[in-house]
Amino acid sequence: MRYCILLFLMVSLLACNEKEQEESNSLKNNEVSPYLSNGRVELLADSTIALIGSGSSVEFMAEGDSVSIHARSREASHSYIVLEVDGKYMGRFRVGQDDEIIPLKLDKKQSAIGVYKATEAANGTVIFLGAEAQKISPIEKSSNGFIEFIGNSITCGMGADTTDLPCGSGEWFDQHNAYLAYGPRVARALNASFKLSSFSGIGMYRNWNDENIDEPIMPQVYENLYLNTDSSKKADFTVHPDVVSICLGTNDLSDGDGVKPRLPFDKEKFIGNYTKFVKTIFSHYPDTKVALLTSPMVSGAKGDTLMACLKKVKENLGTDAVSIFEFAAVSPTGCTWHPIIAEHKQMAEQLEPFFKDLLNDQE
Repeated sequence: MRYCILLFLMVSLLACNEKEQEESNSLKNNEVSPYLSNGRVELLADSTIALIGSGSSVEFMAEGDSVSIHARSREASHSYIVLEVDGKYMGRFRVGQDDEIIPLKLDKKQSAIGVYKATEAANGTVIFLGAEAQKISPIEKSSNGFIEFIGNSITCGMGADTTDLPCGSGEWFDQHNAYLAYGPRVARALNASFKLSSFSGIGMYRNWNDENIDEPIMPQVYENLYLNTDSSKKADFTVHPDVVSICLGTNDLSDGDGVKPRLPFDKEKFIGNYTKFVKTIFSHYPDTKVALLTSPMVSGAKGDTLMACLKKVKENLGTDAVSIFEFAAVSPTGCTWHPIIAEHKQMAEQLEPFFKDLLNDQE
């Protein structure tokens, strides 16, 4: 039996050719796509799926002894995806601008397949082109809730994975692995769905190395699908998370590169922007819980300042729907002083009981 690459729109199928369309196990008109997409994604006109944000994904069931994933990087020379089979991490794979075919052997009659974007929106979009197997069918998933993680490079998993390339080599995103970052780890441990809205270097009122002049800040990009200033494509707010986690402040408190002029940290501006941003979250998700996280990359006097700011934000909002979590000491040893995979695991283990309680409160 011949297999073709199945490219599905929500209500139609594009087959390789008419003969194979008859022979293949294809969708008929008005049937539902077998591809379940999650996170910041876009269903494109040519029936492919754009994986935009960190950790955005496509999941499905594959029958047979093998499956091949087809994907490409749209804007960048290369990006990375992570593949998962029946909940097992299969590794991170580089995806270029041509159709990359990634084959996997399967040892079960039917296997749950996950395709996750390891890099972030700033690195360009990964296009999921389809999958090839004896049969592709929808996945049935149940979860104990839905968490959205908003943050910067830490939440993106920047500098975390040196399995293939050591720090300082390759491109700046070659060590990204959003799948193994603290947020997705927490979600998997709690059997919760997740979405990442994260962008390296971004802050609440200023970014890592500017004063909100050159680059947009999180409140300016959050509502846009591609986490940029293009407001013509808005993010999807129809599915409400049970908890929204915010881990920002590292870049606002940063001293920058020491070359570009950097003003002292403006506590009032940070608190004001943060308070307005949480109100924006509540405007989209009025019944959600919001968790304000400190930073594993900020300690000492700056850490005390960040905690004081978060307490003031909570006070300004005046609601029990806002909670604060303070990380225990984590000394990041990954690329450019970011947490490595093992340290993301430590962070996730700290966060698990906190988020478990928040999710239970929603029941």
